[in-house]
Amino acid sequence: MHGFIANTDQGWFDFLSRRPHLDEVNFWAPSGKATLKAIPWGSPFLFKLKSPHHAIGGFGLLGPITSIPLTMAWEAFGEKNGAETLHQMRERIARYRGANTPRLMDPPVGCRTILQPVFFPRELWVEAPADWAKNIVQGKTYDLTTGEGKRVWDTCLAHAQALEAQLAPTGTGEPDRPRWGAEQVVRPRLGQGSFRLAVTDAYGRACAVTGEHSLPVLDSAHIQPFAEGGPHEVRNGLLLRTDIHRLYDRGYVTVTPDYEFKVSDALRDEYDNGRVYYELERAAEGRRRVRVPGDERQRPDRELLGWHGERVFRG
Repeated sequence: MHGFIANTDQGWFDFLSRRPHLDEVNFWAPSGKATLKAIPWGSPFLFKLKSPHHAIGGFGLLGPITSIPLTMAWEAFGEKNGAETLHQMRERIARYRGANTPRLMDPPVGCRTILQPVFFPRELWVEAPADWAKNIVQGKTYDLTTGEGKRVWDTCLAHAQALEAQLAPTGTGEPDRPRWGAEQVVRPRLGQGSFRLAVTDAYGRACAVTGEHSLPVLDSAHIQPFAEGGPHEVRNGLLLRTDIHRLYDRGYVTVTPDYEFKVSDALRDEYDNGRVYYELERAAEGRRRVRVPGDERQRPDRELLGWHGERVFRG
């Protein structure tokens, strides 16, 4: 198993380490580029604090990676970006990009979503790899089953397990947060922000119904709301234009298990309007089929679509 040890901004680390029980954070790249091909989703991602600390301050599991405008990153993650305000995040990005880089109001931000993050208190910081070179800028991939990689990773796991034990509810012996082990590495759970990024990219950044590509008006909609037991999984998501998302949540439109877009008569009956949506419903041959991801594993779950049709849609 391989993991990535990343040079980490101290301000980002300090801000987030004071906020316990985070399910995800955004380890953003000011350049707008966030590719990390050396390790797959679910791999350990370790936070290495820079000089003078030269220590590992925590870790998490790598989630979705993408590049999006700053405002969208803030809408998706908020303070989980490691900043108190959008303005503060914009200033940090500008500082990293340098005075010679054009100052944009909505610059692209590289997003590396880190799931189930753990931030160690200072007394549990782990000594960085002995073979860490001073000229490493972004980070380095390590084999976590041998040598310095194994020492660092084993120590991090031990510290995480100790912290979990401290957080266990009195008398239960079970921690009030995910347990660390092999299963967590294989199947990390998405949070709200990472769900949004994953759905956006799965649909090719285009509305499933209209094909609209303008990111500011696209929403990652839950088929079954999270508050009602729906998971933060791509198969429980649809990328919809904001107006269609609102109608979807209120039951005026739905997507059938056969991926057909339907509009309820209630929209016309209650508001004496909705012509543009009824036109969207129609296609040259029968009803309009929505666009779905090419990867079958990311396509909308038919049972969840059926749930929406039965429980939410005003058919």
